[in-house]
Amino acid sequence: MFEDERWYRIAQRVEPNARLVRAWPLTGGISAQVVALEIERASGERHMLVLRRHGEVDLAHNPHIAAHEFRLLQLVQTAGIAAPAPCFLDESCDLLPTPYLVMEFIDGEPDFAPDNRTELTNQMADQLARIHRIDAAQHNLAFLPHMTEQFARRLQTRPATLDESLSESRIRDALELNWPRPPRNADVLLHGDYWPGNILWKNGRLAAVIDWEDMALGDPLGDLANARLELLFFFGPDALHAFTNRYLTQAPLDTTDLPYWDLSVALRPIAPFTTMFPDEPTATTMRTRHRWFVEQALEKIGAR
Repeated sequence: MFEDERWYRIAQRVEPNARLVRAWPLTGGISAQVVALEIERASGERHMLVLRRHGEVDLAHNPHIAAHEFRLLQLVQTAGIAAPAPCFLDESCDLLPTPYLVMEFIDGEPDFAPDNRTELTNQMADQLARIHRIDAAQHNLAFLPHMTEQFARRLQTRPATLDESLSESRIRDALELNWPRPPRNADVLLHGDYWPGNILWKNGRLAAVIDWEDMALGDPLGDLANARLELLFFFGPDALHAFTNRYLTQAPLDTTDLPYWDLSVALRPIAPFTTMFPDEPTATTMRTRHRWFVEQALEKIGAR
């Protein structure tokens, strides 16, 4: 049951002359509460909005994450990136217990069974290259964390129990000896979690890149590596290679350190796979592909 009065008052703040028609939760969010708001303007036109409240973990790391995501969405909109337009930001916490932002509703959904996998990987690669072409030096983005430092903190303390089914000790051994890497590419704006679940599609076209709460600055190889692993998980090695090749034709980079970035992102899914993928055959496939991903990276750096 929603707090109807509060959703009504929020809608009034976003558009004072509009009427709230309905509000309902949007499924699929893990790190945030996402609510759809349908409003009716004075003209009688109906309009869809999305309210986003970040979760406790994100707020603990960054109490101003809503404002930062709002600001970043303004920037990527100006740069012509396919992303929701930000509409309203409220950090007062007088209606809801945490800050929230409101953005336009994008008509689309993730596609994990595309009719044309090549077209999907091409469009994803093209959009990521566009994001990375935003001139970060021209904008005041000092509020963003640096991805290299984020990974360095992850390596500082080993968990008491390592998941050896995912080669965690071998990954950490290789990275602890070789991190941070010397800068080889200019820092760019990073999405931070670029994967098929954060891409909305409509009629076979990429409609929007969503969920920018992991935004960061850093080597574009960080975003590239994350997308490579996720595409491998869901679509297999051919999609990984096709995506990588397409991206690099538009963003010629020094890829010397790509194996190290591959290993860095390979630490991210070392949460229990049974939680992420309760279907055992799917979990087995994911583990097999993760193992291949780690092995190819270790082989390239001579650490097998």
